[in-house]
Amino acid sequence: MESIPKDSIFEFNPDTLEYLRKQYDLDKPGRIEEAINILEEWIKKQNHFVVKEFPRDYLERAIIISKGSVERAKTKLDKICTYRTLFPDFFGVYDLKNSPLLDDLYGIFLPKLTKDHYRVYFMKNKAKTFKTGFIDFYRYFFMQCEYIQAYDYCNGLILVIDYTEANVMETVKWFNLVDLREAFSIVREGYGMRIKGIHFVSGSRAVDAIVTIFKQVLSAKVAGRIHVHKNMETILEVIDKDIIPVEYGGNEKSLLELHKKNLEILTSDSFTSHLSEISKAQTNEHLRISSDNQPNQYLGLPGSFRALSVD
Repeated sequence: MESIPKDSIFEFNPDTLEYLRKQYDLDKPGRIEEAINILEEWIKKQNHFVVKEFPRDYLERAIIISKGSVERAKTKLDKICTYRTLFPDFFGVYDLKNSPLLDDLYGIFLPKLTKDHYRVYFMKNKAKTFKTGFIDFYRYFFMQCEYIQAYDYCNGLILVIDYTEANVMETVKWFNLVDLREAFSIVREGYGMRIKGIHFVSGSRAVDAIVTIFKQVLSAKVAGRIHVHKNMETILEVIDKDIIPVEYGGNEKSLLELHKKNLEILTSDSFTSHLSEISKAQTNEHLRISSDNQPNQYLGLPGSFRALSVD
């Protein structure tokens, strides 16, 4: 693509396209087209891929989020198709407009990019109990990730999680380590998203229990990027005010307003159609040629996560 198309949710820096392509030596004439061509030809040869055609813009984004590497993009596409097959409860089309959970637990990818082209995911937890667990939130989050894959152009992610109004110990009680591990595996390995930092905001010492849980399911490298803030003042030292929602001291629209707009777009007819089609991009493991690439190896652990025992 010659420029990043205007989007209903996301904004981009004037130099985002040029910066990211140049960062990965894909700015020379014809380089990105060549990379996409190679990826397209590889996909056609994958017997186990149920879907063998993807929009070229989608493939370009897969290459960019894979640090410009076609080989990493191949692995990313294979893994996300595998995850859609193995964990159907997380993926697909769901009508979440009336989910009670999303009134108290919601998050969005904020519209503006940082100066170095990272996208900020801002989550608010003000729930006091979780009678049905977190499944609706995971589904909502992965719908957003599919939107990112289809329309965003960024360097990676920064996560900000606000627990200032949450019942932290109730949250800890309802955490399912298996689901959380699966979710982060999908984000990191399936969507290929690079996490620059995870920032928890809470004045409660109980947030240390949340941090401990996250460290159990993250790699040591990503776990080392966890930061805890007692208030938003220190967050504003690392993320520009223009990006942060107004109720947190920033200049962006309120998080709730952005969340409602986001939910409308994600449940619109046009995106529902896209989501329905991309959800078909799975794998048929009976047709996978190499025995070295079984889905359990993609997950990083033998067997099923459903049987995982975490100390």
